[in-house]
Amino acid sequence: MDIALIGYGKMGHAIEELAKEAGHTITCTIDNQTQLETSASSLRASDVAIEFTTPSTAAANIEYCLKAGVPIVCGTTGWYDSYDRLAALCKELDGTLFTATNFSIGMNIMFAINERLAELMHGRDQYRVGITETHHIHKLDAPSGTAITLRQQIASRLGVSENNIAIESIREGEVPGTHVVRYDSDIDTITISHEAHSRKGLAAGALMAAEFVCGKKGIFTMKDLLGI
Repeated sequence: MDIALIGYGKMGHAIEELAKEAGHTITCTIDNQTQLETSASSLRASDVAIEFTTPSTAAANIEYCLKAGVPIVCGTTGWYDSYDRLAALCKELDGTLFTATNFSIGMNIMFAINERLAELMHGRDQYRVGITETHHIHKLDAPSGTAITLRQQIASRLGVSENNIAIESIREGEVPGTHVVRYDSDIDTITISHEAHSRKGLAAGALMAAEFVCGKKGIFTMKDLLGI
């Protein structure tokens, strides 16, 4: 499989390493708008693009790939105010878009557990729910997209406004990512958590997503990939 990497920071390098180990070819590495234009022919010749950039550039990168006819897997968060527009564009162009707020297999299992736990906690008003997310100091968006997904899941199943669920965001050191959901009452606490040990899990999930969408049309998420 021929893969274009849009965003060549730590995640881009991690994906490149795993892709080459799996026998895939990296057609181009793009790290700014100028490179996006100069690498246009290589990008269009790719089977898929994997995008990990910044909240301010992700939407434009997705739009560029969709219009170029290149399936795109996007792991950037903080751009989802443009999601509906880009999803509509994807359908209009019969394109391929795979998005995830977190590509870790373990984190997506936690998403499923989070949904089930919230269902069980519905109506149990003695519990107060909150989320804490901790990431490295280089992460640009806060709260994290993963924490926002957790909050959306909980709010939907508890039947409350997302504004009623607090997210504490901590930025320190080089922490890859830790997410904790707590239900506190006067008599006990229920906690579920996921702690990433490195970026490798995210890179592996993104590569799996790229392999999954190759040859497909439509809009996909990790639930489609994992059958959750």
